[in-house]
Amino acid sequence: FYYYNLTLFKPIVMAASNSQGIQTLVEAEKEAAKIVQKARQYRIDRLKAARTEAAKEIEDLKTQKNEEFHQFETEHAGSSDQNFAKITTETEVKLQQIQEAFNKHKTVVIERLLSVVTTVEPALHPNVRVGDQA
Repeated sequence: FYYYNLTLFKPIVMAASNSQGIQTLVEAEKEAAKIVQKARQYRIDRLKAARTEAAKEIEDLKTQKNEEFHQFETEHAGSSDQNFAKITTETEVKLQQIQEAFNKHKTVVIERLLSVVTTVEPALHPNVRVGDQA
């Protein structure tokens, strides 16, 4: 009787130990899933932090470049007025020189034009054939 119970008890013990092993594996799998989920969440958090940090750096750089541009603009705005005055003066000087040259050579040019227009020398065109009936 004892032997019979022992043989019956052995499969029960084996089933219980198998069930306990399966339970241990299920718990280990749950723990591994938690670890993987934590790693994913950490990665997502790091990506969000990196994006936020990059956006902040971009905004800081944008602000810095805008400040540099405005500083450059204010430094050269005064020189722009100076350049405008210089160019205006140079233009006025050149216009004065052109006006003087015009006044100086005006009479000579008018005389040449009138002489060319009033002096007519009739001549046949080089392609005209004299005495040829076409």
